[in-house]
Amino acid sequence: MRKVDLHTDLCVVGGGMAGITTALSAARRGVKVVLIQDRPVLGGNASSECRMWICGAPGQNSLYRETGILEEIELENFIYNESLNYSMWDQVLYGKVKYQEGLTLLLNTVCQRADMEGSAISSVTAYQMTTETYYTVHAKFYADCSGDSVLAPLTGASFRQGRESQSEYNESIAPLVADSCTMGISCLFQVREDTRPHKFVPPSWAHKYTSKDCFPERLVHLDTNWWWIELGGTANCIDDAESIKDELLRIAMGVWDYVKNYSDLDADNYRLDWVGFLPAKRESRRYIGDYVVNQNDVESGGEFDDVVAYGGWKMDDHFPEGFDYPAHPTIYHPAPCPWGIPYRALYSKDVDNLYCAGRNISVTHTALSSSRVMATCSSIGQAVGTAVAIAIEDNVSKRDVDIHKLQQYLIQDDCYIPHVERVLSPLTISADTQYPSLKDGLDRDLPDISTGASVAIGDSITYTWTSYIPAKALTLVWDSHLTRAIHNMPCVYHLDNPSSVVPSTLVKSYEVRITTKEGEKAIYTTLDNRLRHVKIPIGEQISSVSVIPLSTYGDSEECRLISMYVD
Repeated sequence: MRKVDLHTDLCVVGGGMAGITTALSAARRGVKVVLIQDRPVLGGNASSECRMWICGAPGQNSLYRETGILEEIELENFIYNESLNYSMWDQVLYGKVKYQEGLTLLLNTVCQRADMEGSAISSVTAYQMTTETYYTVHAKFYADCSGDSVLAPLTGASFRQGRESQSEYNESIAPLVADSCTMGISCLFQVREDTRPHKFVPPSWAHKYTSKDCFPERLVHLDTNWWWIELGGTANCIDDAESIKDELLRIAMGVWDYVKNYSDLDADNYRLDWVGFLPAKRESRRYIGDYVVNQNDVESGGEFDDVVAYGGWKMDDHFPEGFDYPAHPTIYHPAPCPWGIPYRALYSKDVDNLYCAGRNISVTHTALSSSRVMATCSSIGQAVGTAVAIAIEDNVSKRDVDIHKLQQYLIQDDCYIPHVERVLSPLTISADTQYPSLKDGLDRDLPDISTGASVAIGDSITYTWTSYIPAKALTLVWDSHLTRAIHNMPCVYHLDNPSSVVPSTLVKSYEVRITTKEGEKAIYTTLDNRLRHVKIPIGEQISSVSVIPLSTYGDSEECRLISMYVD
């Protein structure tokens, strides 16, 4: 067995969506990162191994679609993966992480041990199965993005598993008595429409269901991802994961047997295309941080001074019995959109250099039922990665990170922070323009508030100054249709699935021109833009900067620029 020592700034454990955004946000700010993922692909529940679509705040109000790194990834997927093939989705995630400067990716690598120096982690050791290599990673900070909080039992960090009682946090929807129950895990399957009929012969071990009465109040139709094939909430979703998976597969095969051979659904031309053997988990261990977010925080909108991310999915609390529950399998308790998530809930209260991001943050079971969805987890990950970058930049502990600085860094990187305004640069404030709404500090429309400017293709959007000013960079935020209804990936493949889902509003080609003492010149031209948010270096003394949109991904004769900033 080989043994390799790695020394880095940040070690991220877990390569789901939260782990990806944590690692990328830190690396892009100059942090040296190692990402440990125990699977051959990235994405966690969103990967080809589980195939859950990415949900978030748009569950209630799509104006609050999560942007930042997540939006960048989804737009890139729409462009490079127009047929929305899961193998290509894996490639998109892999490419973003593998070829990010300053980031080392270890796939097929299982974290097995953590060594401590006092109340801080000194190293973690992980085994890479494909190369039979033990990696020991020494880092300044660690981020557990594994979902299962694998570093908690290895470090002695405090965690919670199960449901709190109503009285502990005064939560009206919590059970009267605390218990170990959680939401369950699911094995999804996908189907594909063909031009000819297909029969289905179930395996001998599949459960037999011959009536819709076997699925009380379940959505049994072809346009679903079968999320309600769920078990394990009354067991232990970690210890018993394999036996739960075995039973889920028996159920899944029985459900498809029912659809094909007993139901009145028009399923003759549909065939089973894929079945998941890696269960998608909703809940297991949750870290205890300096603050535990609870139901009352969610319902009041989470107006914390240290808010750095947000949720908006309803409190979607699945019954622990899952498939065996004899009625609708979840309760949708209302939650406002957005509600703020505080920085104090994103790290361990016990371990000095340990962060957490994803469904394992410091929340109660009831708050988790809203915060657990992957778009929310992705925003949390970007906040954690950025916080680590500030801690290293300012040489401070996790508790001493400048929250105002963190909030502004996140906003500058295209993240929305509820109730926090962008601080505009003096150059942006002093610029003259025919479109003042581009520099109002808003990077999206909000209820009753519209921002940005609609511009005819070929027209110029210009900022001017009365003298030559030293400009470092230009930041543009384009309209990527945040209110779009399409998910990042489908749950079923129909014959008439769209061949391209790139938002038609997104600008495809544009040019940036500046005026210097030597005259006017182009400094940036793209014919295949795939970004909502782009930062273009300038590094010169200028008296004007102009953006000229040339085309969009639709057939519109105009496009929309949301924001334009100069630093």
